[in-house]
Amino acid sequence: MKKYLKQLQKNDLFNNFNFNEMESILNCLSAKVNYYRKKDIIIHQGDPNVHYVGIVLSGGIQIIKEDIEGNINIFSHLGINDIFAETFAYANIYEFPVTVQATKDCEIMCIDCKRIIKTCNHACAFHWKLIENMISIIARKNIMLNQKMAILSKRTIKEKLLAFFNMQIQINHSKKFSIPYNREELAFYLCVDRSSLSRELCNMRDEGLLKFTKNEFELL
Repeated sequence: MKKYLKQLQKNDLFNNFNFNEMESILNCLSAKVNYYRKKDIIIHQGDPNVHYVGIVLSGGIQIIKEDIEGNINIFSHLGINDIFAETFAYANIYEFPVTVQATKDCEIMCIDCKRIIKTCNHACAFHWKLIENMISIIARKNIMLNQKMAILSKRTIKEKLLAFFNMQIQINHSKKFSIPYNREELAFYLCVDRSSLSRELCNMRDEGLLKFTKNEFELL
């Protein structure tokens, strides 16, 4: 567990913890690390009683949802130090509503959600910081969800793409950025047809609105 301490200090959940505090709090939380291969399912849609918070230590994952007809919607792509499942864990729902899948070989740290928000038998002072940090994380995730809803509410593929690209500019603080999706995944994320998406990207390029090579983009 010690090899992860320096990395986890940069994680939002452990904001304002020093190195010595990190070791103590991870022991208190009984954190454990699981290993997954690319395309492994970490959590299945419909799994009952998922009550842990996951942290990506290496590799990457996707949060996806499949409807009754087999159509896939990609909610988000998460990489190193990103947190997942916290909203659903604290909502205390019986069945997990989405699927979490590894996009690369990855290491995932799992922490029982109750251990984060409830003080231990030693009345560990660290928990108050953890609770504050977790509230902040959930609030920011809510903002991100609202941003995606705003993107999906656009009427045309071009409008959805421009809204998505503007969000990427804000995240990266640059008009040049890379996205974590290939064309099929981007189509799933935007809930549009892949062929129509590719055609619209080419149209926008021909109009002089953007340049792109694979998943590298520049808005002009």
